[in-house]
Amino acid sequence: MAFCNRSIRPLLSAVALLVLALTPTFGVLAQQASPAPAQPGAPLTPNTPEFLATADEVLKDMSQITGWDLKVPLKKSIRSRTEIRAYVLKQMDEEKDAKERYASKRSAEAFGLLPKDFDLDSFLVDLLTEQIAGLYDPKAHEFYIADWIPADEQRMVMSHELTHALEDQHFQIEDWVKAARPNDDAEMARESVLEGSAMAAMLEYELKDKGLKLKDLPEFDPSVFVGDLADTPMLKKAPPFIKDSLMFPYFSGLTFSMAVLKSSGWPGFTSVFARPPASTQQILHPDLYFSNKVPAAIGLELPAGVPGDDWVLLEEDHLGELGWKEVLKQFLDKPRAETTAAAWDNDVYATYEEKQSKRLMLFTHMRLTGSTAAANFFTQYSEALEKKYPKRSMLNQRSNFLSFENGDGVVYFRCQGNECVTLEGGTSGVFLQWLGKLGWPLLPKAPAKQDPSDVQTTMNGWGTPEADPVLHLRQ
Repeated sequence: MAFCNRSIRPLLSAVALLVLALTPTFGVLAQQASPAPAQPGAPLTPNTPEFLATADEVLKDMSQITGWDLKVPLKKSIRSRTEIRAYVLKQMDEEKDAKERYASKRSAEAFGLLPKDFDLDSFLVDLLTEQIAGLYDPKAHEFYIADWIPADEQRMVMSHELTHALEDQHFQIEDWVKAARPNDDAEMARESVLEGSAMAAMLEYELKDKGLKLKDLPEFDPSVFVGDLADTPMLKKAPPFIKDSLMFPYFSGLTFSMAVLKSSGWPGFTSVFARPPASTQQILHPDLYFSNKVPAAIGLELPAGVPGDDWVLLEEDHLGELGWKEVLKQFLDKPRAETTAAAWDNDVYATYEEKQSKRLMLFTHMRLTGSTAAANFFTQYSEALEKKYPKRSMLNQRSNFLSFENGDGVVYFRCQGNECVTLEGGTSGVFLQWLGKLGWPLLPKAPAKQDPSDVQTTMNGWGTPEADPVLHLRQ
């Protein structure tokens, strides 16, 4: 469910301000009086000796910081906002065609991450055009900088993007990132390595005149700066998931990269590129990466012919810990969302669309770290689902089972051991077939004493006891 065009690999204007916020902090931590002075001078113009000389100077510095030498000459240019917008449009089409972008958008709607009928393509183009301060194009092997960047920020932007250029010459970053497909979560993890390492290199560039290195500084949480940095017109309008997805590779990637630097310095990234993080969970928890903890594979395991000939598969992919954290954050407070998602141990989802009505059907299969974590996930996500669908009827809930009618079908949520499944927009027949294919036992019997009105209410919703897996077990 990738929304931000990762092939653009930009340095965002908001993120570019990070160094301006962090450098005084580093100065205090290192008992320095003040940040490094800004570079003086008027804005650079394309293809002038001054621009090319400055870019070459910064490139040399980045090579010394990272240890990655320049193997072949690099193209460098300055682009106007109009030119950058055209580039964004071109890259968006090349990254995913209209059908794939539609599928991602509809999946986001199914999870409640985007409002219905949200014009995602147009919004992303406007957002990226506003935010891009510079970028490196791995296809053309060219570095661009936006022509509106103030003179005192130009070297900083160069330091970030020229780090990508060096990474590309050593690790072929375009192919390296795409090797994670079709797992969007794993692809986001690789993007986080790229953006996080470039952020780290940019910070070291700002600190080099003080003789400081990131690995020698006390730990800090870069995410504390997100609120201030997101205060731009388009980011203010962005749905939370879009904003978080855009920021994640930079901030969480920086935290991961600092863990690499503290462990083995810049040479440690050679090992990271050889053994990439498998998920956003390993970015969020670098200790899991270093211990090489990789969840076992998980499948959706839908029966043949499910959900039926009237439905078209839009997308099958993985949310990862980041994705589930974002889903939970839509309906729960942030601490609960983070704690619950941290128990992720793999997942897969599939989004289907009915051909005529365009209704959606969403399947998810998630594994947690244990039965206790699954019980907690059931409690938290049950609350999230009830908030997601405020207009509910035929509610039926037990210790590990929830179902209700929402107007577009039925929502089912079931946990067994350390695994959980959901079906949204489905039917009892589809859900029963899926449970059978998974090899899960039928739902446990309810307590002996039943409220007759509860049975009658459920029967009125399903028609006959045999048609309803819950009712069938109550008889």
